[in-house]
Amino acid sequence: MITTCASVGALPEGDQLLLTRQSPNYREGRFVNSMPVSDPQFFKTLKEWVKGGEHTNPEQPLPVVQRTKSDFDTTPASGLRITWLGHSTTLVEIDGVRLLLDPVWSCRTSPFSWAGPQRFFAPPIPLADLPEIDGVLISHDHYDHLDRETVEQLAPRGVRFTVPLGVGARLKGWGVPPSQIVELDWWQSTTIGSVTVTATPARHFSGRSLVMADRDKTLWAGFAMVGPNRRVYYSGDTGMFDGFREIGQRLGPFDATLIEVGAYHQLWADVHLGPEQAVKAVTMARGGLMIPVHWATFDLALHSWIEPAERLLVAAREATVSLSIPQPGQSIDPTAPLPINRWWPELPWQTAEEHPVVSSRP
Repeated sequence: MITTCASVGALPEGDQLLLTRQSPNYREGRFVNSMPVSDPQFFKTLKEWVKGGEHTNPEQPLPVVQRTKSDFDTTPASGLRITWLGHSTTLVEIDGVRLLLDPVWSCRTSPFSWAGPQRFFAPPIPLADLPEIDGVLISHDHYDHLDRETVEQLAPRGVRFTVPLGVGARLKGWGVPPSQIVELDWWQSTTIGSVTVTATPARHFSGRSLVMADRDKTLWAGFAMVGPNRRVYYSGDTGMFDGFREIGQRLGPFDATLIEVGAYHQLWADVHLGPEQAVKAVTMARGGLMIPVHWATFDLALHSWIEPAERLLVAAREATVSLSIPQPGQSIDPTAPLPINRWWPELPWQTAEEHPVVSSRP
């Protein structure tokens, strides 16, 4: 387990800053969303955090599927296998290419090793035991998606990091060679083996400084992974916006969609979906099998930790969306998904009617 402190990291400068400024999504010194986000209501949010929530952490150890390197020796017959490793960290094996999404192996998602949200469970596979990885995709620079110490351990493997504009400066500051970094603006693409990876728009924000001095200085994104036979979409962190429909039209339909469903609240509903809007987003994006991520690993909100799964079951059934909810470490073949196994405990949770999470629209 990695336990030492992660740092904020550098920001773009020189030629890299010039590149970010040329983006159509960069205005007046910051990246912007295609659909604006509402005022975060700092004091109301702070009041809610002070009040706290119930059942935000598991009381018993979670059932984790422990993995070893040999589990990945055999290529999936369907050409697609998705292994959820916790939060948004996922191993996607697609058409002979292995892609690791938002890898976080640290104990905490924080700039400190002694404070901040702590893991509910150890990673299902030690970082050193991962099979050979063809590429790492990082959606944005928040601590629960960009983990310095994980990056520093992956970099010596020679793996290539594909990141949104500006995030490359963070990696370079941590010693990753520029030759191993590819930065993309929304709708730009790169190839990794037989797979084309396209950075897709998202409705979110960025920054690692505690005082938010670097707010929106780097871009945020999702990713579409399109191989000769299979297609997977990863939403990254996002609120609801019309871009899901364009993503589906331009790059879908997809065999599966990895979509964030946790850490939601009506006060910040413009930057996180919540379960019901996540189901709608998958439908808009022609997303295929829905696989939830960004939940059940860190305490990042005020809702019961099991609530996203319970609300997803209701929303997906009502919308007739195909859904799989893997337990940590479990592999899924989206072409033949297994029945849902309720591996989480029964705890109190709020329904969509009791706590609606709806993004604002202009």
